[in-house]
Amino acid sequence: MIGNPKTPQSMDKIIINGGNRLFGSVETSGMKNAALPILFATILTKSKCVIENLPSVSDVTLSLSILKEMGASVRFLNPTTVEINTASFTQGAAPFDLVSQMRGSTYLLGAELGRFGRASVNYPGGCDFGVRPIDQHIKGFEALGATVWTENGYVKAIAENGLRANSVYFDVTSVGATVNVMLAAVLAEGMTVIENAAREPHIVDLANFFNTCGANITGAGTSVIKIRGVKVLHGCTYTIIPDMIEAGTFMVAAAMTGGRVHVTNLIPKHMETVSTKLMEMGVQIDEHDDAITVTSDGKLKSVNIKTLPYPGFPTDMHPQFGAALCFANGTGMITEGIWESRFRYTEELRKMGANITVEGKTAVYTETSQMSGARLTAVDLRGGAAVLIAALAAKGTSEITGVDVIRRGYYDIVGKLRALGADIHEEIQYFSGANIG
Repeated sequence: MIGNPKTPQSMDKIIINGGNRLFGSVETSGMKNAALPILFATILTKSKCVIENLPSVSDVTLSLSILKEMGASVRFLNPTTVEINTASFTQGAAPFDLVSQMRGSTYLLGAELGRFGRASVNYPGGCDFGVRPIDQHIKGFEALGATVWTENGYVKAIAENGLRANSVYFDVTSVGATVNVMLAAVLAEGMTVIENAAREPHIVDLANFFNTCGANITGAGTSVIKIRGVKVLHGCTYTIIPDMIEAGTFMVAAAMTGGRVHVTNLIPKHMETVSTKLMEMGVQIDEHDDAITVTSDGKLKSVNIKTLPYPGFPTDMHPQFGAALCFANGTGMITEGIWESRFRYTEELRKMGANITVEGKTAVYTETSQMSGARLTAVDLRGGAAVLIAALAAKGTSEITGVDVIRRGYYDIVGKLRALGADIHEEIQYFSGANIG
């Protein structure tokens, strides 16, 4: 059963006594950023789909709640496998309060437009990284023959004469826009060509899901995706790929604490940029078929990083490496090439004694004598992960509030870290939000 997420933000805390080295093995969950597009893509099948390796995080819970309130049947077969039947899905019935909590609900636009030829969704929420426009999404919809406008806080679209295949060129590479055009075009007659498409692994995962359902999509993982529209999709059973960002977070935590951690259920190819930077920092990385072992003495070297679209260094690993640079010898620098306002987490690290200077889209991290525990706030999903792993490596006790944002993308991160030897626990003060069960 899916619980009711229409509740205030919790006041839970994570308490960490830092200084323990991490040792052991930890399993990576399914990728949240792959799961959300696929969950909304089930709308286009008008049928039953079984989705496996689903991460039990709050963004997934919200997505399933949205689907259920819009008429889909949602049934868990086990904690990480869900059966979804969208035969009775109702267009235009998106619950305002749920959609407004999550950026990924933007995918309702492409899914509704692709299935019904029209869409109506209120503007989505999610982490605030400054301006996050949907102009490239709209450009793609319009190229496929839709008229798009905003009205009373809703984004609306209609294709009076049906969607038609076309060439779509994105002015900037956008994961969200690439997903939305794929959703809209998969049933459109003819061949749609997306140029300057996002190349992330979760784009490939969405294409693989669609192809398993009978679609004809080629080129995913390159900058040019070709979608030959089909008349109908069928249901399928599909397994979500492992979460490269969760895996990377555990890898950085092991490096910072001077431990040895075997991270399992991952795809080493997806981890190349993270592994390369950690090796530059003096960390030993050993790759296996579906796992990576990280060994560190805790003596890190500073590096310079610039985030870029995949296969460049992922923006979602920027804050975690920012935390690591606070413990490294020398001076390091991170230039953010994707999002504005990504550096809000640095204020929290300064409370721990970090020496960080931010100017525009660049931050400089200068070696400090010691980082110490403090009262901290998780300002967003990855920023929250950054202060959490910084607290693991710092001396003394840290108290982190705002932990709901961490739950958006990490399943049982406290339990997983405790199993690796961290002195960490949660204080549950108020939480009656969405539950997956």
